Amino acid sequence: MLIREIILENFMSYEYSRIPLKPGVNVICGPNGSGKSSILLGISVALGQSYTERSKRLSDLIRWGKDVGRVTLVLDNSKRNGKRPVPRIKKDEILLTRVLRSDGKYWFELDNKSVTKNDVQRLLSRFGVDPENMLIIMHQNMAEQFVVLSPQEKLKMVEAAVGLEPYRRNVIQAQKKLSRILSQEESVKKLLESAEQTLSYWREQYERYQEKKQLMLKRRFLERELAWAQVSVREDKASELQRRIESIKDEINDTETRIKISKDRLEGLQRDVEGSKDTLWKLLEQRIMLEGDRARYETAYNLLKGPVKEIQSLAESIKADSKEVNKFVDRVELLINSISPLGMDRNLQVLIDEVASSSRELRDRLNRIPSILKVSDLEGEITESIKRKVELDGEISRVQDGIEQLRFKVDELNNQIIDERVNLALLQYRIRGLNETLRNMEKEYRGILIDLEAAVKRAEETGPRIATTRNVDEILDEIRVVDGRIAALADVSEDIERMYESYSKLYLELKEKARVVEENREKALREVKDRIEAWRNVINNLLDSVNEEYRRILSKVAATGSVHLVNSHDIESAGLEILVGFKGAKPVPLNIYTQSGGERSTATVAFLIALQQHVRSPFRAIDEYDIHLDPRSREILANVIISSVRGGQFLIITPSQITLEQEDVNVIVVQNVEGSSVIRVLS
Repeated sequence: MLIREIILENFMSYEYSRIPLKPGVNVICGPNGSGKSSILLGISVALGQSYTERSKRLSDLIRWGKDVGRVTLVLDNSKRNGKRPVPRIKKDEILLTRVLRSDGKYWFELDNKSVTKNDVQRLLSRFGVDPENMLIIMHQNMAEQFVVLSPQEKLKMVEAAVGLEPYRRNVIQAQKKLSRILSQEESVKKLLESAEQTLSYWREQYERYQEKKQLMLKRRFLERELAWAQVSVREDKASELQRRIESIKDEINDTETRIKISKDRLEGLQRDVEGSKDTLWKLLEQRIMLEGDRARYETAYNLLKGPVKEIQSLAESIKADSKEVNKFVDRVELLINSISPLGMDRNLQVLIDEVASSSRELRDRLNRIPSILKVSDLEGEITESIKRKVELDGEISRVQDGIEQLRFKVDELNNQIIDERVNLALLQYRIRGLNETLRNMEKEYRGILIDLEAAVKRAEETGPRIATTRNVDEILDEIRVVDGRIAALADVSEDIERMYESYSKLYLELKEKARVVEENREKALREVKDRIEAWRNVINNLLDSVNEEYRRILSKVAATGSVHLVNSHDIESAGLEILVGFKGAKPVPLNIYTQSGGERSTATVAFLIALQQHVRSPFRAIDEYDIHLDPRSREILANVIISSVRGGQFLIITPSQITLEQEDVNVIVVQNVEGSSVIRVLS
């Protein structure tokens, strides 16, 4: 149940009325003009149905002479299966009010608090009520309007009434998504074709750019190779010069060694010369001494050779004289010895002593003369002198030989000294030349090292060292060839790579996007297919159930018919077709041209009743459905409606008197008394 009570204040013909409703069927009856339809109109106004606002101004619904009208619905918010329809409102009743003012201002109130229409719509959605759907609230003449609706509109209305709109929305969303994807796929395909053409041009340019880039890389490599080749040339030159320097140093060391040896040899020769000279001088001195000795011996021989005879004669004479002297000395000594020393004059004593001494000396001298004047002695001396002279001649000859040998040796040593000095001078000259050459080479080597260091630095700027077997000229020749090829590609700029990468990236992105779009299209197609299939299944299941009930109801009024889905392959063109045939006629589509008014009303009400068990709204209403029916059909359909309503709340408005087969129907009679509608509820 949705509505417990309707309160009308200054609304149309009602001054103030409270109309209680019960679960199940509520029948409002009364004569025409009594105000029956105003009750349903008041419900629609309170629920915010746009039908009421299209038909007339709401201010025209205010009771004549009043400024403010009010319609209040007491909504049932009691718990259902332990939960309230509107959980945020913790009470069983909710007052929904629509206030109408003659100045054209209207508003909603919820429990006497002003709210917006959106708030009301959200509230009704919690109850599952859609007041805009004529299958839920069908005012006067809406049965005819339902008949003229297209099959597509009928189907959409049925879907909304039974809560199958999400299936349609899902399908439409999937179709829109597919449409967007197809449009996107077409756009991407066109973009991809355009990008492919553009990329083809830029690919050709890019290949030229890559060729130029490779040539530039090759040139940089060649520059690097050239730089390191120049380093190698300088290193080889430095190594060769260093080898030559080491060779010069070795030669200098060898020459210095040879100079040292020469100096040592020269010093040795000089020492030998000095030693030989000393020996020579000694030999010369010895010869001089020997020559002197020889001369002396030769002179002595010459001197002794003549006077030897005279000496011999003199010696004999002296011998005779010496005898006399000896005798004299003997007498003197005797005399002296005989003289007593006592009493002798000192001077005499001295004289005697001197005479004694002189006499003794004379005798000694006389005694020696004979031995001196011996001829044999002189002859011996002469012989000795001759012998010594011969010996001296031999020694002098030997010394002279030694002198000659020493002189030869000294000359030879002097010659060797001269040769050694010449050799030493040559060695010293050579070492001066070698040192000069070494200094020049070392200077050149330092220059080469500086040049090498600069070359290495320049080469390192080109990159790490690489080994090359080519010479500089070969590398330069190849560089000239590469430069020529680069010059031929001078029109190729570096922007080409950026453009190619940009278009390549764009192409790949578009290609990937095309792949994704294609996958999305396939997914969307499957999704559309799956959702249409799901929608078709639930619609067919619904229509199968409705069709069975529809046929059962029509059979009660001697009619046949069916309800089925048309154009089910396309949800946009899909529709609901209602067929009906009376008095044994073949069922034909329901329309305003084929059937009479009563037949149209009968078919419409039969379909509406068949659908009721599937409608999700807890409140449904129909106004004057039976206006074109004959009494028998009216009663049959009324009782069918009452017997078909299972749960919920159904409001029937009819001007006719009907006989009800069931007693649990809330009957409300409306009468107009002196311009005001009066309500009376029948038990």
